[in-house]
Amino acid sequence: MEFTKGHGTGNDFVVLPDPDGALDLTPDLVAGICDRRRGLGGDGVLRVVRAAKHPDGVALADTAEWFMDYWNADGSFAEMCGNGARVFVRYLLATGLATATDGTLPVATRAGLVRARVDGDTIAVEMRRPRLYDTSHAALGGLTLPGTAVDVGNPHLVCALPAGIDLAELDLTRAPDFDPRVFPHGVNVEFTTSGGPLDGSDGHVLMRVYERGSAETLSCGTGACAVAAVALHDAARDTGTITVDVPGGRLTITVTEDSCWLAGPAVLTATGTLIPTALHPR
Repeated sequence: MEFTKGHGTGNDFVVLPDPDGALDLTPDLVAGICDRRRGLGGDGVLRVVRAAKHPDGVALADTAEWFMDYWNADGSFAEMCGNGARVFVRYLLATGLATATDGTLPVATRAGLVRARVDGDTIAVEMRRPRLYDTSHAALGGLTLPGTAVDVGNPHLVCALPAGIDLAELDLTRAPDFDPRVFPHGVNVEFTTSGGPLDGSDGHVLMRVYERGSAETLSCGTGACAVAAVALHDAARDTGTITVDVPGGRLTITVTEDSCWLAGPAVLTATGTLIPTALHPR
């Protein structure tokens, strides 16, 4: 099985080319691939399949040739992954499977059609405008933190840390508790503090995230979009550009009246051949 490894601000993925949808990808196989000691290691798997060849992508086949079949590291599906989409586009371009038209490239996902804009080392993907829809809370290490529920095609809970709590000191080795009545299918939880002012940005936020199905990751694209939307809302703004620093680097999020652009680096680091039978069962 051929593979490519890539990452976007440290959010890393195993890319599996499967143009005709012939690969028998299972939760156990995905979990084995993403195992960091007995597999290749990754926050998730990106299967590259033609939209017309995948049941979740066929409805978008007229507008996008390629479907991003994204799986979390535990073998579960995810609706969308912003950093994954940027790595997915980098792979399509690097392998010649697709070319950008006027600098843009459409990709089908479970959250709908995503447009990518390519500018050298930076790839920006246009996603749905984040929707703030409820308030809730997360509990972590004796702390109960209020937060804002945000829909970015997948569910997020953005929790600003109170004064005196150091973002770097949070223990994210275990999942935060959350209200399953608000998030019946689980949730990605972002913890934030304010950063210093930056030229050309309407706000600057530092973020760590515990991703549903993957544990803490160095970055989360949809999470950064959720954080940016909350930052703009708290500043009484409907649109604007927010810089979000994650442990793996820096992302720039621009919220417009009808969409959200996530921009940052997307890097391919390795290619090779995977031996599925050598993977340790989950």
